[in-house]
Amino acid sequence: MNKLNQSQTPIVDALQAWVNKSHAPFYTPGHKRGTGMNPLLKQPWGADVFGWDLPELPGLDNLHAPDGAIESAQTLAASAFGAQQTWFLVNGSTAGVIAAILATCGDGDKIILPRNIHSSAISGVIHAGAMPIFIDPVYDRALDITHSVTPAAVKLALERHPDAKGVMLVYPTYYGAGGDLGAIAEIVHSYDLPLLVDEAHGAHFGFHLDLPPAALTLGADLAVQSTHKLLGALTQSAMLHVNSNRIDRDRVSRVLRSIQTTSPSYLLLASLDAARQQMALHGQELMSQTIELAKIARAQIAQIEGLTVVRLNPTTPGCKYFDPTRLTVTVTGLNLTGFAADEILTDKFGVVAELPSLRHLTFIISIGNTLADIDRLVAAFSELAINHRQTCDLELPEIVPPDGILTTMAMTPRQANRASHLQVSIEDAIGKISAESICPYPPGIPTIVPGEIITTAALDYLRQVIDLGGEIAGCSDLSLATIAIIDC
Repeated sequence: MNKLNQSQTPIVDALQAWVNKSHAPFYTPGHKRGTGMNPLLKQPWGADVFGWDLPELPGLDNLHAPDGAIESAQTLAASAFGAQQTWFLVNGSTAGVIAAILATCGDGDKIILPRNIHSSAISGVIHAGAMPIFIDPVYDRALDITHSVTPAAVKLALERHPDAKGVMLVYPTYYGAGGDLGAIAEIVHSYDLPLLVDEAHGAHFGFHLDLPPAALTLGADLAVQSTHKLLGALTQSAMLHVNSNRIDRDRVSRVLRSIQTTSPSYLLLASLDAARQQMALHGQELMSQTIELAKIARAQIAQIEGLTVVRLNPTTPGCKYFDPTRLTVTVTGLNLTGFAADEILTDKFGVVAELPSLRHLTFIISIGNTLADIDRLVAAFSELAINHRQTCDLELPEIVPPDGILTTMAMTPRQANRASHLQVSIEDAIGKISAESICPYPPGIPTIVPGEIITTAALDYLRQVIDLGGEIAGCSDLSLATIAIIDC
């Protein structure tokens, strides 16, 4: 970080030069620096922002062949985040996860993944034509939360599938848990394979000693971070970092050229540039403030009767690290589900959680939060406990993901995606090959992915999730009355 002048903002400076230049715009976008923008947006947003919405003009560089401002900004980002090379992403971490898989796997190749991988990884597997080898993450029955996978599980998967082309993990999970990534990296590298990490929720790691280590420092060869999720970049902006020669960088660049837009938003690129500068110069101070706010929230909410603040134990398998800025509160002591509590907090108190689940509410506390936000959060929970506690005992049977993979792969997800599909009733789907991904929330682990054989056990489990107030995502019929299968 000290080798380069991190106070520089090459993209921001290049944009500012064009904003200040007097000229007649005969280029895209059509609103012409805001003049043609609908007043419905122009008035509340302010006219100035549209002057920054520019295309790839001279001096603004080219995202897919950078040799100017973008190249300089990405070099600064690589230094700040501890990478050998960094690519800016304007299609979110989704593009980065897909690119990581496409740069590692080809048609028929195996890739080892945790079952709680993000849906973008399934898309990447489909695009690559790869065969996913799934590992079950650790399910914490006491908390009803899924953590990471263990080194032992990764080792076993590699012993069974030594011909795999790589391993991709999630670090941290949505709840802030991070597995023993260092030990896993050693195991993966012993097979001379790359370790790819979906670090979407860990862009702030590495900027404070009280935070978990960044994935690259623990041995990850590639990490994808959602810069917008925890730092100060705009939504949809992210970064892909590579830190080893196990990754073909030219292949990464080629893949990104094929899956990212040829008309990148310079508002997004500038926000990545500025977010990097902000963290490089002030990251430790900002994260100290954020961690302190989280401590205040955790301490005060823990004193409210009926509420429990989730505290993850580093000795728990799949949970060596825990992000202290991630706050999860168990609300079942108020005889409320997380879904019911979320609705009350949102509608009555204007407090909006990041993730409601059956028993919990999860909140992201970041550099953009203030003490006033924490005070409002605590006050809302206090009111919830006093005025919205239910008198009837809440009976919630466990929704426990069954041990082991419920289904068997009959074809690759790409083969399933490209085959003819047929919508059938849930009863008629048993024993057939799924044409879609079906993922229950909670716990957010895909029960069925395209190409897998649908089993009675899998469908019973999905029905239980729905009956208890959970949601199903990824499938065409969210009520689960019908399922898309391969039309054989």
